[in-house]
Amino acid sequence: MTWFRRSVVLNRAASFVILCAATFGTGPLTLRAQGRQPKLIDAHMHYDGEPGFLDKLLARLEAVDGVAFLLTTPRAFDGAKAFIDKHPDRLIGFGDIKLDDPQALELVDRFHAAGFRGLGEMSSPLRNYDDKGYWPIYQRAEQYGMIVLFHTGIVNRPDPSIAADISVDRMRPTTLDNIARRFPKLTLIGAHLGNPDYAWAAEIARWNPNLYFDLSGSSLIKKQDDYTFFKSIFWWSGVVSPHTPKSGTSAFEKLVFGSDVFNGEIEEFDRELERYHKMLDACGVPPGAQTNIFAGTLWRILNRQR
Repeated sequence: MTWFRRSVVLNRAASFVILCAATFGTGPLTLRAQGRQPKLIDAHMHYDGEPGFLDKLLARLEAVDGVAFLLTTPRAFDGAKAFIDKHPDRLIGFGDIKLDDPQALELVDRFHAAGFRGLGEMSSPLRNYDDKGYWPIYQRAEQYGMIVLFHTGIVNRPDPSIAADISVDRMRPTTLDNIARRFPKLTLIGAHLGNPDYAWAAEIARWNPNLYFDLSGSSLIKKQDDYTFFKSIFWWSGVVSPHTPKSGTSAFEKLVFGSDVFNGEIEEFDRELERYHKMLDACGVPPGAQTNIFAGTLWRILNRQR
């Protein structure tokens, strides 16, 4: 029996397990319950059942004292769930669902019942991300205390010979503003800092305390000779003004780390980690702020929403 069919049978039982876990502090909701912050949390690690990938990923995470949000497709669920259960100190499950899937809400329930802490990477919607038709999904995620990762900005085109109803205009970072305001207890992460709409992404994050971005993808490659450019994007560190929220933190702390490893290309993890370090150092981001970017911010969110 597949996980999808089995979950229909076990839906009521799973709900009882989740209730007990939330009430008594046991079960899948207590991932990394030992309380020690890792040195790295990767918010953007894809998994679609690629053979041998999870073992390679685990080795990387062990080497850097890291944790990864494993963005798991429904078809890869069984293998991912078993591996996550064996290594809860290194992996946190995210359900990779499609917003336009007629069974999207069922999938949210089932991923949550399995102990997954978030959803994503949301991508290629048929309507804008903030369309009211998607609100029940966001409401359910907010109810469960899940984090939602959205693709923002330019998107690849793997096979140009195949017609596809995909538009980057529906995935602009500006569409996250309404979601962040409408669902204030929902934590959102926008992937890729809206590439190339960096300024829009940062400005929206500046005013929304529940919105963060990663800088995975091509941005840190194309900007490698001008990393200080990002100082003009994250400009408000230390600024005291009624025109920006009061904050004693670095503006760069609206970033979290994400590698965007997909198709099993684990080498991108090392490359993206190096790019992040180079960019943050070039911009003079203080060590304490870098600690939050690489782990601290997401660690606090995970513990707050557990």
